[in-house]
Amino acid sequence: MLDFFTIFSKGGLVLWCFQGVRGPAAACTAPVNALIRSVLLQERGGNNSFTHEALTLKYKLDNQFELVFVVGFQKILTLTYVDKLIDDVHKEFRDKYRNEFQQKGTLGILNGTFDFKEDFLHLLRDAEESSKVRAPTAMKTFEQSAKSQKTVKSMIENRGEKPKEKTKNKKNKGSKKEAPGGEAVAAPKAAPAVKQDPGTAAGDREELTKDEILQRNREEFFRKRMKVGEKSNKSPKPDAQKDKGKKPRVWDLGNSNAKVLDYSNSTTNGNADTCPMEDYDAEMLVGDRNHEPGLLREIEYESEEEMEEEKVVQSSSSTSAKKGGLGGMFGMLKGLVGSKSLTREDMDPVLEKMKDHLIAKNVAAEIAVQLCESVAKKLEGKVMGTFTTVTSTVKQALQESLVQILQPQRRVDVLRDVMDAQRHRRPYVITFCGVNGVGKSTNLAKISFWLIENGFSVLIAACDTFRAGAVEQLRTHTRRLNALHPPENHSGRVMVQLYEKGYGKDAAGIAMEAIQYARNQGFDVVLVDTAGRMQDNAPLMTALAKLIAVNTPDLVLFVGEALVGNEAVDQLVKFNKALADHSVAQTPRLIDGIVLTKFDTIDDKVGAAISMTYITSKPIVFVGTGQTYCDLRSLNAKAVVAALMKA
Repeated sequence: MLDFFTIFSKGGLVLWCFQGVRGPAAACTAPVNALIRSVLLQERGGNNSFTHEALTLKYKLDNQFELVFVVGFQKILTLTYVDKLIDDVHKEFRDKYRNEFQQKGTLGILNGTFDFKEDFLHLLRDAEESSKVRAPTAMKTFEQSAKSQKTVKSMIENRGEKPKEKTKNKKNKGSKKEAPGGEAVAAPKAAPAVKQDPGTAAGDREELTKDEILQRNREEFFRKRMKVGEKSNKSPKPDAQKDKGKKPRVWDLGNSNAKVLDYSNSTTNGNADTCPMEDYDAEMLVGDRNHEPGLLREIEYESEEEMEEEKVVQSSSSTSAKKGGLGGMFGMLKGLVGSKSLTREDMDPVLEKMKDHLIAKNVAAEIAVQLCESVAKKLEGKVMGTFTTVTSTVKQALQESLVQILQPQRRVDVLRDVMDAQRHRRPYVITFCGVNGVGKSTNLAKISFWLIENGFSVLIAACDTFRAGAVEQLRTHTRRLNALHPPENHSGRVMVQLYEKGYGKDAAGIAMEAIQYARNQGFDVVLVDTAGRMQDNAPLMTALAKLIAVNTPDLVLFVGEALVGNEAVDQLVKFNKALADHSVAQTPRLIDGIVLTKFDTIDDKVGAAISMTYITSKPIVFVGTGQTYCDLRSLNAKAVVAALMKA
């Protein structure tokens, strides 16, 4: 049974609606609005199915008349006739009101009355009957199966015996060979080497005496013993077993005293003396000091090839203007399609090239297919302009879809949220998570520098208690940030401190203590650094879900590198799934945003940004572009798409 079927324009005007279940009209409004927000506006039309709470929605687009057909039913039901029904309704509705749409246009939609109930019920009845006509395929009886033709004797195999067919084939292979004249000649059989054993051969017993037989047996016995001795000498076993266990390496200039290397003293937290200010080259640490302090600049994409192409185009246009307009006009008209509606056959060659281009630019293969499918559904049936090619139309639609995907549904404004937390007299907590080696600690230090430049004090919580050197790395960043922003420049206030408890401790407990310490000491922001973990490691993912569930951070950022392709989809899907599965709360906290690192190493292969935002619908909050503290950018969607579409 269908819950509802509705037809509306892309402008949002409902033309006709059928409600199959009694209830308020708002029961179908919320699912349709969710479909519009999450799929249609976000250019995610690669799949014609959408799930909202307990309902499954299937939809079809009519791009010629700008219509949307949506059907909704309970997701626990398996309705096989829904696809046929939505196709039939689409065809019938178009044919019935085609003239009204073509002649009156928008006014016909606004002022028209669409009496479609009887036609819809007739189509629904036909679709239900067609699904009932298809009887389920009956199972074969035993007599119809191939097993019934076999006898019981043929299915019994004795141990040690080979199947007769195989042995016959082997015999036939070596029995005959084809002569040069074409005749089959029996192959000469090699005489088998018979092992002469005086104790077993009856003829030898008669010819040899007892003493000779005894002597022969002794020789055979010693010969066997000598062979065994040779084999044992080839792989001699060591006399003394090696000591099991791994011994620690002792360096010549190292310190054997473990107390000297132990930095896990809890009394160091909040003490500025443990992180003394050191003299560093500010230009080396910060990089570009000419920019405005605290400003997060956008990514800029500048291509020398595009500048050269523009020069070539300008020069060619000037020369063509001198020569005359007829040749240029006829050349421009080549390959143009005039006032025809696009079909799938027209777009398939172009979409195939676009898909290969996206995959070459590091977009995940699955995402590239869905993007091209979404563009095809968006353009199918759309009437093209007079001076427009299929390639340019498809490329323009794909660019618009990519820009829409990169622009988030909800913009994350960290500075605004920090100021809001200040008004409530509590610290703003950001948790960083991700796989190993993507640059969580380095980009945490960059974000710390950006926050300090905007006048906020930062407490770094060292919750990576697993990786060797993780605490020391954060301590080094703390010293250098304090050197760049000493307390005397901020009215004696220390702008960044490190909260750590050493190694081997519970990360969730350290984060909780750090947040409480920041609340007591009046810190504005707490940045929680976590250990890198692979998405398939269930115990570590459970520990991460526990840390997030216990401390409820304001922002959970997934740190991913721009070098990955298909792996980006797998990482984000499994991180979100693990956070949902291992959370105790009814509404688990998932990833809120993305930090894209190593963006300076990929040139124009920026596909990871598309893959990550498409799979999660979450924004890319920060982009890491280098090794200095100033190498932090915000995402510019148009610049990324320009790099992605570059040939």
